[in-house]
Amino acid sequence: MGSAGNAVWSSRFAFVMASVGFAVGLGNIWRFPYVTGENGGSAFVAIYLLCTLSIGIPCLMAELIVGRRGGGSPPRSMAMVARQSDRSANWMIVGGMGVLTAYTIAITYAVVVGWVLWYLGRALMTGFVGFDTGVADSTFAGLLGDNQSMVIWTLIGNLIVGCIIYAGITAGIERAVTIMMPLMFTLLIGLSIYNYFAGGFYETLQWLFTPDFSKVTGATFLAAVGQAFFSIGVGMGGMMTYGAYLPRDFSIAKGAATIVMADTLVALLAGFVVFPAVFHFGLDMAGGPGLIFQTLPVAFAQMPGGGIFSVLFFIMLAVAGITSMVGLLESVTSWTQERLDISRQRSTLLVVGSVTCFSVVSVLSYNIWEDYRLLGMNFNELTEALYDKVLLPLAGLLVALFTGWFMHREHSEDELRDDLRWFGLWRGLTRWIVVPAVALILIKGLF
Repeated sequence: MGSAGNAVWSSRFAFVMASVGFAVGLGNIWRFPYVTGENGGSAFVAIYLLCTLSIGIPCLMAELIVGRRGGGSPPRSMAMVARQSDRSANWMIVGGMGVLTAYTIAITYAVVVGWVLWYLGRALMTGFVGFDTGVADSTFAGLLGDNQSMVIWTLIGNLIVGCIIYAGITAGIERAVTIMMPLMFTLLIGLSIYNYFAGGFYETLQWLFTPDFSKVTGATFLAAVGQAFFSIGVGMGGMMTYGAYLPRDFSIAKGAATIVMADTLVALLAGFVVFPAVFHFGLDMAGGPGLIFQTLPVAFAQMPGGGIFSVLFFIMLAVAGITSMVGLLESVTSWTQERLDISRQRSTLLVVGSVTCFSVVSVLSYNIWEDYRLLGMNFNELTEALYDKVLLPLAGLLVALFTGWFMHREHSEDELRDDLRWFGLWRGLTRWIVVPAVALILIKGLF
């Protein structure tokens, strides 16, 4: 089975947990609730759900179809499926683009996972006692200036990720996600219940679920399309790689629907974890990543039981970050193993080691190398622009284009044979909705 060897997910549950773990990243936890409130509350949620059904699920199914049919790393799967459809093997470039995207994202993402682990350590030691806005801001600024701490914690995060991938599909990834993901869901639900009593819950309910149609514009639809596309984790090769380990009797349509629904549920639950504190203590909604590292510690300092809450919160975030990193680097490891014809273990060491080296450049770009610029951007800004605006939407667009228009109809039909009633709908959506919508994201990002 290509790079996968004979590796196959041992259960539907393990595959879904791994895929949800990959899809649910740190961005889901703060970005979705914030974007929702900015774009009209439940009016946006309704549009977003429509977009996940019409764009997210078909995109995800397309990657899983190619992954399972090709049975290898993304470039190999794309080349194999293209040849079967009498198309040029150059389609493998699209798979390569997914691997490159995953690698690029992992470089800067690893540093943010390091921040989460540093804050988890801080929560365990002090529980943010005595934090006010000034202390929170200076603590975060201090971390961004402390290269030694950032490198050490990035290294610890990468070591955990590396150990999981090194151990393989069953002993490593499956074992990790079947423990970590239920833990994350339990923490999300528990923290939401805590917030119900701690204050700010009803304001969050209003923020997320009061429709404000006056805020719905063309930009709202674009925001919903973008959120649906980016939050599911397509275009990064991870889902295609996980698809390569799928057994033949697994229903791709049901699996994709389950993953997307779980991803959306986590994003909504995250709203009830993050935003009650923001409302209750009158903090800044639009904090972005700073919301997690500058705004919430102030709330933890003030709330009853804030010490325990903060530890559980950062454990949940660490799980989200690590499982996403595993999905990102599994696709790169699978490709390296295949390309260089080496063992999984050596491939893991090579990939995780090289990402760690580049992550050090990312760390330094927060301070002493911040002014080294190319096209007016430092290393971190350039990396983010590259994957966010170009690689991700382009890879997603080309996979949709290939499966919708170039892959032999009977081949994709064969992959969806358990769900033939959905085949026509999937193909129609991929050709006429997904391709134009993702092209729009790409054009918007570039111009």
